[in-house]
Amino acid sequence: DHIATQDEALLDIYRKLRPGEPPTRESAQTLLENLFFNVKRYDLAKVGRYKINKKLSLDLPYKHGVLTEDDVLATIEYVVRLQAGEDGYETDDIDHFGNRRLRTVGELIQNQIRVGLSRMERVVRERMTTQDVEAITPQTLINIRPVVASIKEFFGTSQLSQFMDQTNPLAGLTHKRRLSALGPGGLSRERAGFEVRDVHPSHYGRMCPIETPEGPNIGLIGSLSTFARVNSFGFVETPYRKVTKGVVTDQIDYLTADEEDRHVVAQANSPLDPKGRFTDPRVLVRRKGGEVDLIDGEGVDYMDVSPRQMVSVATAMIPFLEHDDANRALMGANMQRQSVPLLRSESPLVGTGMELRAAVDAGDVLVATKAGVVEDVSADLITVMADDGTRNTYRLHKFRRSNQGTCINQRPIVDEGSRVEAGQVIADGPCTDNGEMALGKNLLVAFMPWEGHNYEDAIILSQRLVQDDVLSSIHIEEFEVDARDTKLGAEEITRDIPNVSEEVLADLDERGIIRIGAEVVPGDILIGKVTPKGETELTPEERLLRAIFGEKAREVRDTSLKVKHGEGGKVIGVRVFSRDDGDELPAGVNELIRVYVAQMRKIQDGDKLAGRHGNKGVIAKILPQEDMPFLEDGTPVDIVLNPLGVPGRMNVGQVLETHLGWVAKSGWQVEGNPDWAKVLPEAARNAEPGTNTATPVFDGAREEEIIGLLGSTFPNRDGKRMVEQTGKARLFDGRTGDPFPAPISVGYIYIIKLLHLVDDKIHARSTGPYSMITQQPLGGKAQFGGQRF
Repeated sequence: DHIATQDEALLDIYRKLRPGEPPTRESAQTLLENLFFNVKRYDLAKVGRYKINKKLSLDLPYKHGVLTEDDVLATIEYVVRLQAGEDGYETDDIDHFGNRRLRTVGELIQNQIRVGLSRMERVVRERMTTQDVEAITPQTLINIRPVVASIKEFFGTSQLSQFMDQTNPLAGLTHKRRLSALGPGGLSRERAGFEVRDVHPSHYGRMCPIETPEGPNIGLIGSLSTFARVNSFGFVETPYRKVTKGVVTDQIDYLTADEEDRHVVAQANSPLDPKGRFTDPRVLVRRKGGEVDLIDGEGVDYMDVSPRQMVSVATAMIPFLEHDDANRALMGANMQRQSVPLLRSESPLVGTGMELRAAVDAGDVLVATKAGVVEDVSADLITVMADDGTRNTYRLHKFRRSNQGTCINQRPIVDEGSRVEAGQVIADGPCTDNGEMALGKNLLVAFMPWEGHNYEDAIILSQRLVQDDVLSSIHIEEFEVDARDTKLGAEEITRDIPNVSEEVLADLDERGIIRIGAEVVPGDILIGKVTPKGETELTPEERLLRAIFGEKAREVRDTSLKVKHGEGGKVIGVRVFSRDDGDELPAGVNELIRVYVAQMRKIQDGDKLAGRHGNKGVIAKILPQEDMPFLEDGTPVDIVLNPLGVPGRMNVGQVLETHLGWVAKSGWQVEGNPDWAKVLPEAARNAEPGTNTATPVFDGAREEEIIGLLGSTFPNRDGKRMVEQTGKARLFDGRTGDPFPAPISVGYIYIIKLLHLVDDKIHARSTGPYSMITQQPLGGKAQFGGQRF
C-alpha cells in the first residue's frame, strides 16, 4: 500500500468513488463527510446503531445516528480477524431473521410523510426567497398539499396497500398477518433467487414454513407464526419458557433470531414430571443453525411454549398436519382462505382447538364488552344490562357485501334473560358456529371409485346436499352507475327511456331506479339513464318541432345499467349519492347509484370442493340420493372420493380425519383400561354421538388411539359395528342393492366449498363485440368474448 498521509488517502477514496472527476482535498473531504458523517445526509436509525453495536461489541448510545471513529476502527478490526479465520468471527447470513427486519405499516407511512415534508420544505424555501419579508405569513408560505398527496399515493398505488381479502374471517385474519419481501425497498419476483425463498432455521416460530402462495411469489410472501410478535426494531420475536438448572419455569422470554442462536432449546412436548423436570434422561434439543442433538436436561436453556409455535393460524387449523406432506399442507392452508360462507355454518367434528380463538381474533363475531344479563334480542340488535348498571347496545351486520362478493351476516346466539361474561361471543358471523371458526360441513365420505366418474380427483355428490341446501351460499353483487356532465349536456337518471316498452320498466320507480325485492335476470334494466346524442343537421320539420316543444325533443340515447350476462338475483339494496345532497363525488359526476343484487347459489357440477389437507377436486356428477352407495343401516354417503388421491399425494391426514370423524359422530365408551387409553384424560373416555374433538397440530391423536376408539364406538342393537376397527365398512350399491366386493373406508371429512364457482366461470355467446382492427371476436368472459378453438 503506497498511501502514507491523510491527504493521499482522501484523494484515493475520491478517485474510487468518483472516477473521472479531478480530485481536490476539499471536495474529497466533503464527499466523505456527507457520505457517512453528516447528520442531514446519513442516518443509521436506532436499529442500525443497535445492529452495529451488537455485531462489533460496542456500547454507543442510540442517539449516534452517524458513523463514529470507533465504528470504523472496530469494523476494520473485525474484517482483519475474519480474514485471519479467528474463532467467533464469521460472515453474516443475509437470509437469517436476525438480519431481516419487518417494516410495519407505521414505518411505511412515516417514510411517506418524510417524503411529503421534504417536498413541502422545498416549496417553503422557494417562497421565502421570492416573497417580501414584511408580508410573509405562515399561510402564504406553507402548502400542505405535497404531504397529503404522498400519503394518498401510498394508500392508492403502493404494492403494499392491498384490497382486504374478506372471503371469510380466516382470509381477513391471514391477510393482516402477511409478511412480504416484495414492494418498494424490497425484492422483485424476477430477481429473487432460491436462497431468499427457502425455509431458514431462523424462521422457526417467526414465519410459517407451510403457508406461502404457489407460483412466482412462493417463499417471498409468508405468514406470521401463531405466537410471534414484532419488536420495536422490526425484528420478529417468538416466546420460549425459561429452563433453570433442568427445571422448566413459567417465565416467558421473547427472543429474536440472533438471541435464540446463543441458546439450546427443547421441544414443547418433551415429557416433564410434576416439578417441571425432564423425565427422559436425554432431551431432544436444537442449537444454532437448526442442528438437532440429544443432551442432558441440565444443558437446556429454553423450551418451546407450544407445538404449534412454528406454524401460522391457517396451518394450525389443519388436523393431523404432522401426517401430511408439506406441499399438500400448503394447499390446505391456502384453500381454507378461499372458503365461501355457507347458509348454515357447522363446526368441524375434527378440529385442532384453534377454532374459537381464530374466530374471535378475526373480529367477525360480536363479543360482549361487559358482563351482564341480556335484556333484549332481535335479528339486528342485542341489548345487555351490564353489572355496573349501564345498558350496552350491540348492532349486528345484516347481509352486507364483502370485498369478494360473499355475504357478511351476523346472528345472535344468546337468549333473552341469559347471563353473558365480558369477552363472550354473543353473535355468530359468517363462517362461525357458536363462536368457533366453521368454514365447511361434516360430510359422510366413502373412498372408492364409482364408474370412473371420480377419475383424476373428480368428486361425486349426493342430491341431498342440493335439496337440503347443505352447501348453498349467498353471494351479493354490486352494480354501479354514475350520471356525468358530458360535452353535449348532462346525463340523466330517469324512467323516461326512448323505445322501451312499459313492461320492461314495470319494476322501476318514478326516478328510474329498480325497486328493492325485484327479481332480475340478465338484460333487465336496473337503473334507467339517458345520455345526450351528438347534434346532427336538423330538417325543417325537426326545427319546427324543436321550436314548438323546446329542449325536450333533443336527441338522447339509452345508456341504462342492465344486468350482465350470467348474473341476476334479488335486489336487496339501493344507495343513491347526489351532489345536490352534499355527497362528495368525483369531478364531473352529478349522481352515483349503487344497486346490490343477492343470489343463492346451490352446489352444482363444476364447483370446486376441498378438504383441509390439500385434497381438492371438482364436482363431476351429482347422483340421486337413492343411487349413492349406502351403509348397512341404509344411510347413503354424501360424497365419493377417489382413493388414488391419497398415496401419491402423501396427505394421509385426510384418512385419519375420516376415521376420527366417524368416531366423533358415533360417540364412544372406553371399556377397561387398555394401554392406548392410558394417556386419555378422564373426560375423553366416553362421549355422546356428535361430540366435537380437537387434535392439535404436532400433538394430536395417535394412530393406536384412533384404532382403539374405532373399537369403542357405540355398537348397533345386534352388538355389531357398521364401521369395523379397521375403519372400513360394508357398502352397498344404491342402484342394485348388491354389496361391493371389498370393505370400504367410510367416515366424516370436513369439506369446504371454494370461491371458484362454475357460475362465475361458465360463459357462452352467439354474437357480440368484435375487435375494431381484426374484426375478430374479443376474448374472455369480461369482454363477452368468443371461444377459441
